[in-house]
Amino acid sequence: MRFDVVVIGSGFGGSVAALRLAEKGYSVAVLEAGQRFEDKDFPKTSWRVRKFLWAPALGCYGIQRIALLRSSTKGASVLVLSGAGVGGGSLVYANTLYRPLPAFYDDPQWRDIADWRAELAPHYDTAERMLGVVTYNRTTPMDEAMRKVAERMGVGESFHPTPVGVFLGTPGVRVEDPYFDGAGPARSGCLHCGSCMTGCRHNAKNTLVKNYLYFAEKLGVQVFARTEVTSVKPQGAGYRVTAKRGRVFEADQVVFAAGALGTQRLLHKMKASGDLPRLSRRLGMLTRTNSESLLGATVLPREARRRKLDYTEGVAITSSFHPDERTHIEPVRYGKGSNSMGLLQSALTDGGKGRFGRWLKAMFSWPFVYLRAISVRRWSERTIIALVMQSHDTSLNVHYKRGRLRSAQGHGAPNPTWIPEGNTAARLLAEEIGGVPGGSLPEMADIPVTAHILGGAVIGADPESGVVDQYHRVYGHPGLHVVDGAAVCANLGVNPSLTIAAQAERAFSHWPAKGQPDPRPSLPVS
Repeated sequence: MRFDVVVIGSGFGGSVAALRLAEKGYSVAVLEAGQRFEDKDFPKTSWRVRKFLWAPALGCYGIQRIALLRSSTKGASVLVLSGAGVGGGSLVYANTLYRPLPAFYDDPQWRDIADWRAELAPHYDTAERMLGVVTYNRTTPMDEAMRKVAERMGVGESFHPTPVGVFLGTPGVRVEDPYFDGAGPARSGCLHCGSCMTGCRHNAKNTLVKNYLYFAEKLGVQVFARTEVTSVKPQGAGYRVTAKRGRVFEADQVVFAAGALGTQRLLHKMKASGDLPRLSRRLGMLTRTNSESLLGATVLPREARRRKLDYTEGVAITSSFHPDERTHIEPVRYGKGSNSMGLLQSALTDGGKGRFGRWLKAMFSWPFVYLRAISVRRWSERTIIALVMQSHDTSLNVHYKRGRLRSAQGHGAPNPTWIPEGNTAARLLAEEIGGVPGGSLPEMADIPVTAHILGGAVIGADPESGVVDQYHRVYGHPGLHVVDGAAVCANLGVNPSLTIAAQAERAFSHWPAKGQPDPRPSLPVS
């Protein structure tokens, strides 16, 4: 099958690509490894693992990927959470749509290429309009607890409600399209059930299938689900894209938008095979974890029953605060019954030498307390997750070895295996709710957890400093483009979905309409 453009992936970069290129007259195919979901297809809880987890080898075709990026270097392994399915990460993400902290724009990797704050501002506006961003309008018990933590840390003034991509109409009431003058799909008001990250079954979450992809398909874009790309090779003046089960697509141009690891995996594979030999040697460098940590606090089951606790009320993330100018902490929830992620919970310990020993001491000093705390029974109703993010200049180098991605410490400070401000907040949070502070099992082995892997095919001024130019064109291979999280240059310190969409909006605003001269300068020779 032949198209003008093949887009690999249907997340925040790929969906923007599909719509904006179709508007400019290109024929577009979107190839998505995951499957297509209707609202009713999402799992009722995270225990419905076949519908929740993405593990095809085990017969699981859900929306949540969990992958370990391994390293032989201490502190450079990372557990990565990401999305799968038509709509990409928007199916499983927490609807949270922030603009980044100031340090993002000033990162030395790209600050001298353009005035990024000014360049991206109008495209943030467009992405916010398309994604239906509003400020969450309720205050929940979880928010009250987090507000008190912020006050005790001396930064109460930084506490604020979250900008979210959710239709906050009358709960459960279906109305005609409220966003696009009636041109979009009908929607239903949010039930505030907390189940955003297992897939919204109630037509309230503004996933990409409700906006960008919806309009792209109306313009004729073809979306191919369960189509996992295995190779991209030059063919004539364009490219031959091959997927599993022998499906072949031909295109003049290819947009990589398979997520930071998915895009890197394909590019590394093609470079190693010799099919894309001129890719920059910077491929894999400046891979970022958004400097994240997943912590929290849990009330013991008996106490939770006595107090009739239920922290599931609300959308996934309803507020946040800033302990300092580079750190951002959000309380996170799962819906009632979605307790499987509690299997990752453990006792909280600070990092540094002897961490595992301290963890053992904590577990054996209070064994019954911790065993009850990490029980998954009604875990989501009695737990507040704390997602900690920072904008510090930390990174990994990702390389390709024996058919797999591997990582090592990269440029900047060492990738953090714990964040002191986060641990302080988790302990204070436990005090506020009368619970036990918790960390995650991987972090006890100095393996951080991130829900926002970024970078690895970043923007650079030339092939010696980046994989793509400021228009997201791949150096060395005209006709290839990267517009997903892989092109994000720096840790944002906030959830990155809005930034990925804004960068994609900017990239495609510079594309010519089909058949028109290209206004962009020619791509430098690699």
